[in-house]
Amino acid sequence: MCATHAAFWTGNYTDDLAGRFFARLEIGVAIFFVLSGYLLFKPWMASLAAGTRRPSVRRYAEHRARRILPAYWVTVLAVYAIFAWWRTDTSDLGQGWSGLLRNLTLTQIYGYGHLHSGLTQMWSLAAEVGFYVVLPIAGWLIVSAVCRGRWRLDLVVISLVVLGSVSPLWAIVTHTGDGLDPTARLWPPAFLTWFVGGMLLAALAQTRLRINPLLSVLIAVLAFQVSCTSIAGEPTITPLSGSATVIKLLLYLVVALGLIAPLVLGPAGSWWDRLMGSRPMVWLGEISYEFFLVHLMVVELVMDLLGYTIFTGSMVGVLIVTSVLSIPVAWLLHRLTAVFWRPRTTAPKPESVPSIP
Repeated sequence: MCATHAAFWTGNYTDDLAGRFFARLEIGVAIFFVLSGYLLFKPWMASLAAGTRRPSVRRYAEHRARRILPAYWVTVLAVYAIFAWWRTDTSDLGQGWSGLLRNLTLTQIYGYGHLHSGLTQMWSLAAEVGFYVVLPIAGWLIVSAVCRGRWRLDLVVISLVVLGSVSPLWAIVTHTGDGLDPTARLWPPAFLTWFVGGMLLAALAQTRLRINPLLSVLIAVLAFQVSCTSIAGEPTITPLSGSATVIKLLLYLVVALGLIAPLVLGPAGSWWDRLMGSRPMVWLGEISYEFFLVHLMVVELVMDLLGYTIFTGSMVGVLIVTSVLSIPVAWLLHRLTAVFWRPRTTAPKPESVPSIP
């Protein structure tokens, strides 16, 4: 996401192969949505396969709120403070108390004019929260109403296919319907297919299905290359035509599944498993949410720092400087807000601490 935002701000979102490649680096959104669908739906599938009680919705909601909101609220308030006292914003978007309230409640995507500078990437978090709300409902319908508490992979898959068809239909409606709010193309139904892809992985994880990591990753790379062509539309998150939007939606799904599926269905200890589980990757993964929150505000400040005006400058330079500055800020935000979501553990007695072999 940082790379694609650096490309946009430095004017590299051109409607050619290179411009579409930089724009398609937004694929991180699809990967994150698929990963969320897998991780959050896995307890539902595990309980169904084992015949145990369904996950606690109250506990689920509390954990989601504690993990997401503290760092997000700190970021929103900090960005508004920056634009109020240290930097002026010439636009009328997201300003005032109403704009602040919209951003604090993650309702800024519902209607035009609420995406504040330095926070425009939060549209994806607003869509993510919409999925959080839908997941327990979908889980109850699939587990209790459709499968009646019995493990039926066929019924789960059919249910998920039906649920996943919402996004293509939504794309057609929002691109052809009259009188619809143009921001509807960023609403949660537009990206539900990606979450459903992760939910499908959660179901398949309960089976003996195994896949080849190399083949899966190669398919993902190929799908990404196809998405860089004009078939997936111009360089923007929602192309102008409904057909290009659907094609892009499905190609991104293939990319995300191709990268994540080997970690779920691949052999333990594979090269892909070792790479994704390496210490640097794990550490970066731990602060990835906070990095996402702060990096766009840092991009704007870096543009000023380097003396660039909008749509000018070096993409590589902006990307490097933004990453160098954003990582420590993200780490600090991660540590400061960990008190709200990190489980409290009591220190074990000395005699119970296992010795290191």
